[in-house]
Amino acid sequence: MRKGGKILADVLEETMKKAVVGVSTWELDEFAENMIRQNGGIPAFKGYSGFPATLCTNINEVVVHGIPRKNEFLKEGDLFTIDCGVIYKGFYTDAARSKVIGNGPANKIQMVKTAYEALSKAIDTARPGVRLGEISKAIQTAVESAGFTIVKDLTGHGVGKHLHEEPIILNFFDGDEGPILKPGMTLAIEPIFAMGKGEINTLKDNWTIVTEDRSCAVQVENTILITQDGCEILTIK
Repeated sequence: MRKGGKILADVLEETMKKAVVGVSTWELDEFAENMIRQNGGIPAFKGYSGFPATLCTNINEVVVHGIPRKNEFLKEGDLFTIDCGVIYKGFYTDAARSKVIGNGPANKIQMVKTAYEALSKAIDTARPGVRLGEISKAIQTAVESAGFTIVKDLTGHGVGKHLHEEPIILNFFDGDEGPILKPGMTLAIEPIFAMGKGEINTLKDNWTIVTEDRSCAVQVENTILITQDGCEILTIK
C-alpha cells in the first residue's frame, strides 16, 4: 500500500498540474490511466461496479463520481476535484485532490482551503487508542466553523484488500464514538461538503452525484495507516 499510495500521489500531482482552463476531463483521465499503468499499478475505479473511467472528475456542483467526458472542458473559476484509486499487488489506495481553476471567487478558494484543513485535522486526530468518532468530530468542526455544510450521505471508509471496507467514517459525529483505532488499520479519510444545504441527487447516468441546490461541493482524501504511535499518510509524495 505504501508503493501503491506513492504511485497514486504522483499521479494526482501530475494530473492536477495539467488541470487548466481548456483541458478536457477525458484528456486528464487518459493521462492518469497511462501514468498508473506505466508505474506498475492498475486503475482501481475503472470497471468498479461498472464505472467507466480511471478518475472521478467533479466540477462545481458535482460532489462525487463525475465521469470524464471528451466534451467537458475546465473553465476559469471552476472548483475541480479528482478522485482516484490504485491497485498495486492486490492492495488498494484511494485519494482525492481539489483546486480552483485559474482565478476563482473567494468563496471557492476558501472552500478548498477548508477542505485541506479538515483533512489535516482529521489525520492529526488518528492514532492508536482513539475512537473513530474523533475523526468525524474533527472534520465536522473544521467544516462547520468555516460556514459550510457536510454532505452526510457520503463517507470515508476502510481500504486495503478491497476499495471499500469497514469501518464507515462519517464526516460528522452522530453520537456513536465508534471502534477504537489500532495499529495496522488503513483508512481512507475524505471530508465532503457543500456551500449550500448538502442534500444530493444522482443524475441519469447513475453515477454522477450533484448537490440538490446546485451549490458547489468539494472533496479531498488521503489513505492513512494507523501506526504504533500515530499515523502515516500513504498517499503523499
